[in-house]
Amino acid sequence: MHLPNDASTVANLNQPIGRLALANGMVYTGRAFGAVGRGIVARAEVVFNTAVSGYQESLTDPSYTGQILVQTFPMIGNTGTNGEDVESNKVQVSGLIVRELARLYSNYRADDGLSAYLARYGVLGLEGIDTRALTKHLRTSGSMAGALTDRTDLDDAELVEAARSAPSMAGQNLVPLVGCASRLSWSETLGEWSPGGDTEKERFRVVALDCGAKANILRNLAERGCDLLVVPYDTPAADIRRLFEAGEVDGLFISNGPGDPAAVQKTINTLRDLMSGDADTVIPTFGICLGHQLLALAAGAKTYKLKFGHRGINQPVLNTQNQRVEITSQNHGFAVDPESLKAVGGVVTHRHLNDGTVAGFRLREKPVFSVQYHPEASPGPHDAGYLFDAFVTSMAERRRKRESRAQVR
Repeated sequence: MHLPNDASTVANLNQPIGRLALANGMVYTGRAFGAVGRGIVARAEVVFNTAVSGYQESLTDPSYTGQILVQTFPMIGNTGTNGEDVESNKVQVSGLIVRELARLYSNYRADDGLSAYLARYGVLGLEGIDTRALTKHLRTSGSMAGALTDRTDLDDAELVEAARSAPSMAGQNLVPLVGCASRLSWSETLGEWSPGGDTEKERFRVVALDCGAKANILRNLAERGCDLLVVPYDTPAADIRRLFEAGEVDGLFISNGPGDPAAVQKTINTLRDLMSGDADTVIPTFGICLGHQLLALAAGAKTYKLKFGHRGINQPVLNTQNQRVEITSQNHGFAVDPESLKAVGGVVTHRHLNDGTVAGFRLREKPVFSVQYHPEASPGPHDAGYLFDAFVTSMAERRRKRESRAQVR
């Protein structure tokens, strides 16, 4: 089914025509921007984000690898882009769909417009389509593969076939595309965005398994006194355990990332090994988003694909420990099965209030916990910052125990 826009609207702006085709045969026509004229046919899963702001953070979030992003807010680009509000070193999305691209941007921190920014990274955008209708279609039919192009030599039927040939997100391990290739240290904090507080923080050493970590997660950990050793996702458990047993590491963090968690088998194996000991030998561990799912799988639970996922900065979550509601930022298409989690000793600590899915858990007998959402994104704005503090507290308690045992000996 072909869904054209008003012809005069498309023609008057002197932009090339662009199209988005979905695997179920729907075709949306609009105006191309960004990396136009390069023969791009982007094939990826089409998903939507309900956030009103933060589009540059979304574009550079490694968790969006392998996805064409639809922004539901009607105008995108009015604050431009800058070199600071990024979550990685490049634009990660395969394409961007908006209702209207702002022709002028206004922000004292901006140094470029959105179209030029996408062009710099070779990413195609599409504007002028009814993103509300597209979002409703994805909610009804579920996220699906799509193909985005400004090429005129492909007809609609060929573009639909291109969409159908896109790889399914289920079963894809995309982590190797976004994680670091070798060890690196991280010390950057929140800088001018710091909430302040104690400047004489106790220092903790944390190994961060990089599955596509957002920079602001690492900044939040560093802000709380963590000296971070960021390592590849496939780092063997023996290497991490050796550091912990030698007293060189206090905690383990598992980051967000893209793709199907069940396909990231090397990380699951590492975590399963590290979690196999008793409570006194397991490293204090914290996971976010994909890290949450990987920890659940390592514990023996199951994950499943959501119909259209949770993506936005207005997602309500209930903390079941204190009955408080947090407004959270989320970006994921898979979830943890609660019954399988309960069967392996997991305790659900947070639930998504829109659909009741698991938004956080801890292991009953071990210092391991995680959340499905992004506490570093601060949509609340500080509703979920306590999670980083809880991780620091867990490491401090373990350090005290180790010091106490050493004194006894």
